[in-house]
Amino acid sequence: MTKQAMNNFKISIVTVSYNSVDFIETAIQSVLAQNYANFEYIIIDGGSTDGTVEIIKKYADKLAYWVSEPDSGIYDAMNKGISKASGDIVGMINSDDYYLPGALKTVAEAFNDKGLDEYIFWGDVEYELLGHVKGWRPKNLKRGAFAPHPSMFCPKCIYNRIGMYDTSFRLLGDYDFMYRAIHKYGIKALYVPEVIAFFREGGLADSNIVACLRDELTVKLRYGQSPFIAIPIFILKLIKNSLRL
Repeated sequence: MTKQAMNNFKISIVTVSYNSVDFIETAIQSVLAQNYANFEYIIIDGGSTDGTVEIIKKYADKLAYWVSEPDSGIYDAMNKGISKASGDIVGMINSDDYYLPGALKTVAEAFNDKGLDEYIFWGDVEYELLGHVKGWRPKNLKRGAFAPHPSMFCPKCIYNRIGMYDTSFRLLGDYDFMYRAIHKYGIKALYVPEVIAFFREGGLADSNIVACLRDELTVKLRYGQSPFIAIPIFILKLIKNSLRL
C-alpha cells in the first residue's frame, strides 16, 4: 500500500484539445490558478489549425510538456498525456471544460493516508445545462452508472497496473476504463461530494447518443455483466433518450 503525506503528492493534469480556440484558455487558466503548488500541466493537442496552438504557446513556460501533432483520437491523446505524466495522481480536464478553485487541494486531501494503488477519486461536476451531477452513485453501480470523467483523478500506479484507455473506442474509452477499474480490478471509489469541475455539454458524445449507448453495452458485456441485465437497460436508455435523438 503506497501512502504519503498530502504535501508530497504530485498531481499531473492532462488536457487534450483539437480546434478548441473558444474555450481552451479558460481550461488552462483554471489549472494554473489552483491553490496547490505540487502539480504539473501537460497539453496534448491533435494538430489544431484554428488558433488553439497560439493560445497554448502563451502559457508554454508554465507547462511541463505540450505537443501539437495528429493523433488517433481523444483516447490516444489521453494516453500520450498519461505516458508523459510524472505525478503520483493524474487528472484529465478537456479543453472545453475547467476546474473549480481548490479542486487539486481537495483531491490531495482526500488521498491523504489512503493507498494510491487502491483508490480512484471522484467529485461532483457542474454541467452547463443539466446542473449539479453527483460524482458517485453507488446504488446505480450494478447497472453501470459512473461518475463524470472530468472529476476523476487516478493514481499513475493504477494506470500502470490495469492499463490506460482503449483506443478502439471512439466515444466511451473513459467509461471502459472506469468500468474495468471497478468491476474487473476491484479499485475502490474515493468520493468527495464537492464540485470539482465544470462540464460543457454538446461535445462528441452528446452528438452520438446511440453510438455511446452501444459502446456502453459492449463494455458491460465485455466485463461479464449478464446480457439479461445489460440489454434491457440498453433498450430502456434508448427509449429514455428518444426525445434527444
